Amino acid sequence: MKFTHAEPNDIPALTSLLNRSYRGDSSRAGWTTEADLLSGKRIDEAGLTQLLNDPDSLILIARSNETILATIHAHREADTVHFGLFAVEPTMQAHGIGKALLAYAESEAHKRWGINTAIMEVITHRSELIEYYERRGYVRTGEMIPFPESNLWDRQIDALELAVLSKKLVANT
Repeated sequence: MKFTHAEPNDIPALTSLLNRSYRGDSSRAGWTTEADLLSGKRIDEAGLTQLLNDPDSLILIARSNETILATIHAHREADTVHFGLFAVEPTMQAHGIGKALLAYAESEAHKRWGINTAIMEVITHRSELIEYYERRGYVRTGEMIPFPESNLWDRQIDALELAVLSKKLVANT
């Protein structure tokens, strides 16, 4: 497995990976599905292209040969890095790919931007995902923020909000 930065020609494959990892029946092959909470798309190609062109963003990829296995988005905001759009191929989850990619993303953000604090925003209903991040050193800040609205998805339940988690990064993450 090797880690790379996304390129424009990766956008179609990344869009497909993100949507099948988060939503719909294909996402149920893994443990990180949001299919019972939201329907529709997680992101579209235009949204990913916008992120790829943002100088304060990195889209990182884990590959095996030429196959994209996982991705994560890092966005610099002042003195923090916000991670999101973190997805592992549903049939490949629970094999350490996500853990390795997250560690790489933390290291890249620290090296590139000199950032010492990482932020994750996780749907509060996803207790198993919050626990996953806690095992990787993230702690709940106590802050909750409203779940965003988008024309890409529909809520399957009404009360959705995001728990904010943070982690102090070190030079050799």
